[in-house]
Amino acid sequence: MGGKNKLLESHLYLYLTEFFAGMALMAVEIGAQRLISPYFSSSQIVWTIVIGTIMIAMALGNVYGGRTADRDPNPDRLYNRIFLASLWLALIPAVGKYLIIGISGLLILTIDAHFLVLAALVTCLVVFVFPLFLLGTVTPSLARYCVEKKEETGGIVGRLGAANTIGSILGTFLPTFLTIPALGTSLTFLLFAGILLVLSLVYFAAGGGNRKKLALGAGIFLAACVLGHSTSFAFWEDPAKIKYEGESTYNYLQVREEPDSLVLSTNVLFGVQSIKMKQEGLTGMYYDVALAAPYMARIREKKDPELLILGMGTGTYAHQCRRYFPELRITGVEIDPQITALARTWFSLPPDIPVTAYDGRAYLNGDRKKYDLIMVDAYQNITIPFSMSSVEFFQSVREHLKPGGVMVLNMNMKGSVPGSLNDYLADTVASVFPAVYTADVPQATNRELFAGMEEDLADNLEKQGKREKNPELRLLMEQTEQRLMPYHPGPYRLTDDRAPVELLGMRTIDTLIHQELGNYRELLKQKGIRGVLGE
Repeated sequence: MGGKNKLLESHLYLYLTEFFAGMALMAVEIGAQRLISPYFSSSQIVWTIVIGTIMIAMALGNVYGGRTADRDPNPDRLYNRIFLASLWLALIPAVGKYLIIGISGLLILTIDAHFLVLAALVTCLVVFVFPLFLLGTVTPSLARYCVEKKEETGGIVGRLGAANTIGSILGTFLPTFLTIPALGTSLTFLLFAGILLVLSLVYFAAGGGNRKKLALGAGIFLAACVLGHSTSFAFWEDPAKIKYEGESTYNYLQVREEPDSLVLSTNVLFGVQSIKMKQEGLTGMYYDVALAAPYMARIREKKDPELLILGMGTGTYAHQCRRYFPELRITGVEIDPQITALARTWFSLPPDIPVTAYDGRAYLNGDRKKYDLIMVDAYQNITIPFSMSSVEFFQSVREHLKPGGVMVLNMNMKGSVPGSLNDYLADTVASVFPAVYTADVPQATNRELFAGMEEDLADNLEKQGKREKNPELRLLMEQTEQRLMPYHPGPYRLTDDRAPVELLGMRTIDTLIHQELGNYRELLKQKGIRGVLGE
């Protein structure tokens, strides 16, 4: 039973194996979510799929490891599995992203519903299940190798469990707070894969293992390091356009420069977090339409009016408000300080506008000030914090508004089906505010919602807009007034107790995919893949 390997003369190396295997497994779980987030969002749905598939892989590995260890109690077999798992994990940064795109492309043309769920599930099954299955064999195998007498079983299993637990704790915290923010997801995979590889190579080297095998493993790992490190999330983009790509504690981040704009993407396949047009003045973007809110709140008639932005992002709305309403005192809240840093560097966020790195809801809970305007801009496709979409949240917003104050909510996906996410959000707002209006943004998926305690929002927009001296801005307000629709609430509500925003967002995504790709699907049915490719 591995007696020829000097490392196993004591159980120390086996405990170290359990420790590092537990550490690597949890690091891979954290890394898996970060790897697929730019493609399938960072929603609770994706997290659930990642955790679920990993638990399945671990359970199957536990069963297999226990059975094989009983049949053949030779540690060489376990360390061969660790060796193979390390190489598989090392190759994920190099090839995993291409597999994700291939899986997504196949499914998006062939399924009609639940795209995000199925795509994320298939991705996890293809990319992560096998190496984690192999790591799942570690604990039962080591228990078999360590136990020589029945009376030792409890103590040995307890020590193995403690080693695994301590390793798992470090494998949870180190990627989240250290390696991913400092090194990135790809290098995090390579780091923990390298630990497993060294663990297995040291074992085989101590036992006089096959040198060719050891050299081959080292060579594959080095090649994976080169290829994985040089591959970015944005490999489908023109590298010349990418001005920044990195990761923070909260997000994958990408700044891309287009001829007429700068774009910030965060954890999203179907859209972007912020777009700043290079041209000065009005841009036609959602944050221009949201400029109707200061007129509704009669900002020009007030002394030292104040605006609070929950979800500051790159500060596009703050920038426009500062340009057209210089009297506004603006305060921003953004949970990710790295986004704020990028906003200062790339998106011209004025340095004198303070931004607090905090959760929007938590900020309101600790803030005693009241504001003339509150902009809620924390939604990104289906990545919507449920705590900032509930009745209780909007009640808190209402309590932080001065008399005559207005809340503007940026909803970035128009819902065309009854019971859509936007219906839920608008009905929830309307259960708190008596006056609610919506205005769709032309040639965009955004819909702006305006809410207040007084019924004169539309009248204020009309009267204040006519007094606007800037002809461009006055015309925009006239056009916004024409699109402004009073909202009549329905039966839908989101509460802290029940807010299925991910499922509602997923339905909207499915609808958008169906609308955008319907023609390609028909071609696929009629002419096959050649029809889709235009052959």
